[in-house]
Amino acid sequence: MKLTYKEVLANLIAEYGSLEAAMAEDSTEGICHNCGNIQDGVEPDAENYKCEDCGENEVCGIEITLITMM
Repeated sequence: MKLTYKEVLANLIAEYGSLEAAMAEDSTEGICHNCGNIQDGVEPDAENYKCEDCGENEVCGIEITLITMM
């Protein structure tokens, strides 16, 4: 079941401490909008990458995730 925006944001805050810190990271991490898994190897503007944890095509870059939620 797909996570709500609130759940995705909660996972990002749990991982990075704040949304500002998540955006400040110059990383190649993304978050799965299905299970909340944070995974590496994801471009900041990526959408619908395959999740290494649940297998769904729901991984988006952190930057695009936050932009679309605002």
